[in-house]
Amino acid sequence: MLADGNTSGPGERTDGWLVDTRTSYDTVAGSYADFVRDSLARQPYLRAALALFADLVHAAGGGPVADLGCGPGHVTAHLQNLGVEAFGMDLSPAMVDIARQDHPGLRFEVGSMTDLQLADGSAAALLAFWSLIHIPDDLIPTVLENFRRVLRPGGPVLIGFHVGDQSRLKTEGYGGHPMKVYVHRRRPEQMSAWLRDAGFTVNAQMVFDPDESSPGAVLIAHLTPGN
Repeated sequence: MLADGNTSGPGERTDGWLVDTRTSYDTVAGSYADFVRDSLARQPYLRAALALFADLVHAAGGGPVADLGCGPGHVTAHLQNLGVEAFGMDLSPAMVDIARQDHPGLRFEVGSMTDLQLADGSAAALLAFWSLIHIPDDLIPTVLENFRRVLRPGGPVLIGFHVGDQSRLKTEGYGGHPMKVYVHRRRPEQMSAWLRDAGFTVNAQMVFDPDESSPGAVLIAHLTPGN
C-alpha cells in the first residue's frame, strides 16, 4: 500500500486523508502480513504475470526495480527470487518494519507515490501491485507522471488493480481492525487511457476471475521512447 494526496472520498477533499491511510495500514500491518504472506502460492495467474514482468525486466537489461506499495514485502521478495533487483517502498512505516523483518536482505523504505523520492531515470522498472486502489482519480495522472520521471526509457511497468466502477469506504480491515480508506475500482480501459496520456505504451492486459464478484486486472506497459 503506497499512496498520497488529500481526499477522503470521491469529490471530497480533506487534509486528513493521508493520515487516515497511513494510520489504517499501520493498524492492520501485522494481520495483513499474515494474510498475504503465502498468498502468491495460491494465485498461479498472478505468479505468471510477475514471471512475465521479470522476463521483460531482464530483456531490458535489468537494474533496480521499485515495488511501489510493497506492504510487507512478499511480492518484492518474489521478484528477487526471479532474479530481479527489486526493492520496496510503502507509505506505512509499520508495513516497512515488517518487510525488513521478514526479508532482512532486501531494501525497504517509507515513501509516497505523489512525491516519489527517486532520482530521474533511476528505475529499470516499476511495479504497482494493487497499490493505486486508494489513490483518487484526479491524482492518478500525478502518480503516473512520477512513474514516467523515474523510469528509464523503455522501462516496463506492471499495475494490478480491482476491476469495477465503484468506490467504497473501508472501515474494517484484516483481523477486524478499524480502517478508514476508500477503495477505488477501475476499468482496464480507463487505466490504459491514463497510462497512454502519461507517455506509456500498453502491451498487455489480463483480467483475473472475471466471473467472480471481485475481479482483478493487470496491465503491463512500457515508457514510450522519447517520453
